[in-house]
Amino acid sequence: MRKDSRLSRMLHVLLHMARHDGPMTSEHIAKMLQTNPVVVRRTMAGLRDAGYVSSEKGHGGGWVIAADLEKVSLLDIHRAVGGPSLFAIGAEHENPACAVERAVNGALEDALREAEALLVARLGAVSLAELARSFDAQCVAGGWNPGTGDAYGAPA
Repeated sequence: MRKDSRLSRMLHVLLHMARHDGPMTSEHIAKMLQTNPVVVRRTMAGLRDAGYVSSEKGHGGGWVIAADLEKVSLLDIHRAVGGPSLFAIGAEHENPACAVERAVNGALEDALREAEALLVARLGAVSLAELARSFDAQCVAGGWNPGTGDAYGAPA
């Protein structure tokens, strides 16, 4: 089964945007993500609609961060990009009269509900600013300077 990577990909983009001087074009982001600019625009539209980024058309235009990174959580981004259900596994409901199916479903649904509540709480507790600080620390530890705009892992 293929994993939905929209959240991690958009977090990746947002961190680059946060450390990039000036707007980033859809073409630049698409190249970074190895995808099509149309896919980027479609996904970024959810972030724009939520107020996390803004865009300008034309020469010198592109996408920029429009929100305070301290006030935006990973859960906010997950919701803005139309993230799927957090778990792909679920209960079967083909024969609700079956006592075995009811017992199995009850156990699975309770476990999944508890696990999803924990994951939602954790995603809601981590801000983009925290992620950016972690990124900056890793850059410094690797001998890179995140303040130079070269946030792509190349030595400064």
